Amino acid sequence: MLTLRQNFLETVKRGGKPDRLANCYNAFRPIGGDPVFQLIRGNRIRGTDSIDAWGTYISFPEDAPAAVPIVTAENQVIQDIEEWQKYVKVPDLRGKCSEGWETAKANAAAIDREKYLSMTVMGTGIFEQIHMLMTFEDSLVNLLLYPDEMHELIDVICEYRLEYMKLIVENLHPDAILSHDDWGSKTSLFMQPDTWREFFKAPYKKLYDYLHENNVLVIHHSDSFCEPIVEDMVDIGIDVWQGVLPTNNIVKISKQLDGRMALMGGIDSVIDREDATEEEIRTEVRRALIEYGELSNFIPSHTYGGPGSIYPHVEPIIFDEIERYNLERFGHRYEF
Repeated sequence: MLTLRQNFLETVKRGGKPDRLANCYNAFRPIGGDPVFQLIRGNRIRGTDSIDAWGTYISFPEDAPAAVPIVTAENQVIQDIEEWQKYVKVPDLRGKCSEGWETAKANAAAIDREKYLSMTVMGTGIFEQIHMLMTFEDSLVNLLLYPDEMHELIDVICEYRLEYMKLIVENLHPDAILSHDDWGSKTSLFMQPDTWREFFKAPYKKLYDYLHENNVLVIHHSDSFCEPIVEDMVDIGIDVWQGVLPTNNIVKISKQLDGRMALMGGIDSVIDREDATEEEIRTEVRRALIEYGELSNFIPSHTYGGPGSIYPHVEPIIFDEIERYNLERFGHRYEF
């Protein structure tokens, strides 16, 4: 039986030969403790409110599953898009994070690279950073009304994110980077496909070209309806689209892509509830396995941008149902 690492790599390879379905994020071991993450997100502490390194107000209620930006017309960082340079203070990653990598390097070195893939998670992509600097409405409207200024702002955010990637690669060289940027809702893109292409395609190609030049697997998280831009996602170099919601036509997309980009997701997160029963969870996972399990380059998973479920009882059942399927179809299962 292939190791988790081997099986995942065979799954995402065009024409690969996995011996079972890869199971969620189980092939990965995240590298924790890097100073960039600490600078950007270290003040996100449950039960507190804070201001992040860009100046965005962040709220993390005690009973919330995660921290969220609260951006209003009154507190948004960019008060006037025509003078955005006056308001935006880009964090100096190279200056502030050139040291302090010892813990992360030790964590990376401790990962068994024969069995697992090492991974770094990079939240807050380009579009997400935009709507953390101004209201969501302004973010979308300004793409249409102030395209020159928005291109300038996007270029600055892209360079910041490229610097972030360079620091990660230089110090940790993970097997994969899980790069976040949600581009749509459950049923549609946030903008017209041509608008997305005009503003975001080239910057992301620049970022992901760098990762490929350094032999880093590009896993892009977008738990969104991205069906209209899947060919563009291939063009910019995404190896694995993580977060594929079942509202996308996964069967159609998989056949269209023919192994040029792997799809990871398909399990509806509606089952991640405190009152979700084991039968309900297994039924949804089995639905996804029946509908998508025979597709090439497909990894069944919940659609969150990282390991774990909100309610702890949910994820082990997801794992077990996938391995039940693997035993039935392939004759063996992996014991976690």
